[in-house]
Amino acid sequence: MTLLPRHPYLRYRVRMAHHGLLAFLASLKNSMEVLVLVFSNVLLGLCAVIAFPGMLAVTMAWPAMLAILAGQTLLIATPAWLLRQRLHPHAAMVWSWPLPVPPALAWRGDVLVAGMLAGPVALMYAISCSIWCWQQPAVLKPVLPQAIAATIATLVLGWLVAAAMLAARRRQPRPAPPRAASGPVATSYTPTPLRPLYVALWRKLFWLPFWRGENKAGLQQCLLLAAALAATATWLLHAIPAIPAAALGGLASAALVLLTDRGDKAVREQAALLAEMLAAWPLRSAPLTMCARLFSLLPALAVLALHIVLAGRTTAVHVWQAAALAACGAIVALPLAPRGRVVLVVLSIVILTAIGSEC
Repeated sequence: MTLLPRHPYLRYRVRMAHHGLLAFLASLKNSMEVLVLVFSNVLLGLCAVIAFPGMLAVTMAWPAMLAILAGQTLLIATPAWLLRQRLHPHAAMVWSWPLPVPPALAWRGDVLVAGMLAGPVALMYAISCSIWCWQQPAVLKPVLPQAIAATIATLVLGWLVAAAMLAARRRQPRPAPPRAASGPVATSYTPTPLRPLYVALWRKLFWLPFWRGENKAGLQQCLLLAAALAATATWLLHAIPAIPAAALGGLASAALVLLTDRGDKAVREQAALLAEMLAAWPLRSAPLTMCARLFSLLPALAVLALHIVLAGRTTAVHVWQAAALAACGAIVALPLAPRGRVVLVVLSIVILTAIGSEC
């Protein structure tokens, strides 16, 4: 970082965000190598067309135009929302709350940090916009200046929305009012109902932490499960005839594999955090970890159950179901290195998409 703002607080925010982005890119190194190798043509095509919906919106009626431009604005702001924990970690926010930082200065820091992500996104939009200005399709030729102006407006609005997201995250929460005592303090211990030990420990050590504080694994899995169920139902029921069945099958396959991969990865990370504590407990930690990893397979099994109910009884359908079960089981069971795990996930998506195109 050669160009840094003068104020110490702004330098602190920019350096912290820069460090977080470098750590994020380092964690994606193995994934990006495989994704670029397998999906390079798709990524180039996405970069070329990413600005086209916003440019085409100016030819539509006002409600449709505003909806598309709002969607483009949220798309530009999405990277800041996804990386908000790396751009401004919770521990750093708690540390900075007592500091005498004026609101205007804090907002400038949010704008600068959001601009670190808006810059690469703006470059992608500039490349896409340049391609369409050079091609000049007939539908855009009469409104080309308005289309360029709409693209610039969505970039600026996306930048400001990303800064607003960071500012909302930065605000100090109000302390909860103290609760008055409602009765005498209990002096005896009431035992909980008898349950299997490892299931009870799984709920307390793996399930509940995924819904607390900065951990969004529970919400993430709910969204992925909903996407996988919706994609599978849409694919098998042919609910959208305009979209090829092979594309919907590929989307369902990708959602199923990513659902299993993200869930198992969250469980493994939580197990690594608990390893030192569990080592001091008078019980074996391996069955508890195995129980947690088996529970991470339940969402995938729910999607497979829906597939069994809605799909036919052809050979291709049975092969897809067996391959999906084998892929999800391998993701959970195999102790792979990060690059090997990425290869397994990508190959599973490609194989299931190829089989699903025959269903």
